[in-house]
Amino acid sequence: MKNLTIENPKFDEGEFDLLLTLHYLWSKKFEILKITLFFSFFGLFVAFASKTKYSSNIIIKPILSNSETKLQSSLGGLAAMAGVSLPSKTNSAEIHPLLYPKIIESYSYQKELINSLISVEELKEKVSFEKYYKEFYKPSVLELIQKYSIGLPKIILDYFRLNSDKSYYSENEFRSISSDDYKMMKLIEKQLEVTINEEQGFVSLTATMPEKIQAAQFVANAQNILQRKVIKHKLSKAQENLSFIEDRFKEKKIEFELAQNNLARYRDANKNVNTATALTEIERLESEYDLAFSVYSELAKQVESQKIQVKENTPVFVVLKEAVIPLKKSNTSKLITLLTFTIIGICLGISSTFFKDVWRIKNNEQRFSQTKL
Repeated sequence: MKNLTIENPKFDEGEFDLLLTLHYLWSKKFEILKITLFFSFFGLFVAFASKTKYSSNIIIKPILSNSETKLQSSLGGLAAMAGVSLPSKTNSAEIHPLLYPKIIESYSYQKELINSLISVEELKEKVSFEKYYKEFYKPSVLELIQKYSIGLPKIILDYFRLNSDKSYYSENEFRSISSDDYKMMKLIEKQLEVTINEEQGFVSLTATMPEKIQAAQFVANAQNILQRKVIKHKLSKAQENLSFIEDRFKEKKIEFELAQNNLARYRDANKNVNTATALTEIERLESEYDLAFSVYSELAKQVESQKIQVKENTPVFVVLKEAVIPLKKSNTSKLITLLTFTIIGICLGISSTFFKDVWRIKNNEQRFSQTKL
């Protein structure tokens, strides 16, 4: 074995002496202990300074219709008879689930969510999401330190960005986002998570809030607003279809009444005429009347059918997992946080002592070689 001291360990390549290593670490125990204690106290501070958070989750499965609508299938043959030009294929009225995150990112959606109500334990009543974070929420010490240390540059940039923008447009033409709304929207981005599973076809919404019941309320509000917006889009398409059919119905009603009046007037004027010309004209007018009546009656049915579809409150989502009040907090427990930082401290303490001694030995070898030369 090579002549080594515990203070200046030196291991040949490929050699590892466990006993020597343990002796070395024991000799450096106070240095390692200092670093470990520093990280342990820091972990203890993080554990007790962190705000308790709770998460609630909803899993929903959107119901999508067939790409071909009822309007197309029922009016396909009728359109050729009536001269109504309908496209061979129509787009689905539903918004695809892959676009749900874009809806949630929209200002109109987030504005509704900002104004949605959540409970406050100390008040025993509900207030808006915005009012809670402006008047009642008390940030933790760790959040304040993070905000005014690492997050300080971002605060300064956001302040100048929001206050330097000048409006060169009419507020009646475009919606304007206030600085308060902007702050709330950034907060929602952190507290509401949307996950889409394309393979199994479900959407997961997860909300994280400071209080248990708030987490369940907030994720339920998010789901209700999303469903309402998707339903509104779907019904707006159905309303457009209804308007289209009603317009065609009014046109064909006029044509039907005209054909009916023409047939009646011609019959009254030719009651006692039995010529072939008169009979042929009656047959022609009757054919026009039958065609107009057929189109008119079919469109009347379609108007009533489309009115039912507009008023029909069909479910857009199947709720696979409903929102519940969480039993346990979602952030890491204080004990695990403390143990994690302690282990990090031990690892860094051991590594730093090794690296310091290796660096010192290399410097000593370089000085010795220079002195020898």
